[in-house]
Amino acid sequence: MEKRDLYDGERRFTGRTIYKGEDIPKGMHILVVIIVMQNIEGKFLIQKRSINKDGKWALTGGHPKAGESSLEGIKTEVKEELGIDIPNPTLFYTTKDEDSFCDLYYLKKDVSLKDLVLQEDEVSDAIYATKEEIDNLFNKGIFKKSHYLVFQEYLKYAKEDKKCHVMKLK
Repeated sequence: MEKRDLYDGERRFTGRTIYKGEDIPKGMHILVVIIVMQNIEGKFLIQKRSINKDGKWALTGGHPKAGESSLEGIKTEVKEELGIDIPNPTLFYTTKDEDSFCDLYYLKKDVSLKDLVLQEDEVSDAIYATKEEIDNLFNKGIFKKSHYLVFQEYLKYAKEDKKCHVMKLK
């Protein structure tokens, strides 16, 4: 079973871990990593989660394994879910809620869909989509809400040409 590191409210590693699926102890936080990957046409790489996950469209992301840094975690998630190696992406911003820190990464890279090797138990499809297409998927209820909120924050701050932020999502 996969383990995750636990952090305090200031994002200091506590030396404690929990197993995937366990409740996060009160006052503790886990780390979540998500990446916005954009091709040179300006479209965003999104993936459809497998039906055993929820079957919704989402950005690529997950939880770093115990002992992995945020950067190592996002590179692992992209490799596991999409079957590709990526160069170091840019950390765009970090959010904090009651039990997690979420690091959002950005990478502009042309990745051919035919080069993807989808992890069947996690991902059933991958496409490039415009912002409007992602909005439409969300409005139909088939884009993961937490990922949509992160995507909207990315768009907001990218438009303002800001580089790295710490914020709290509602």
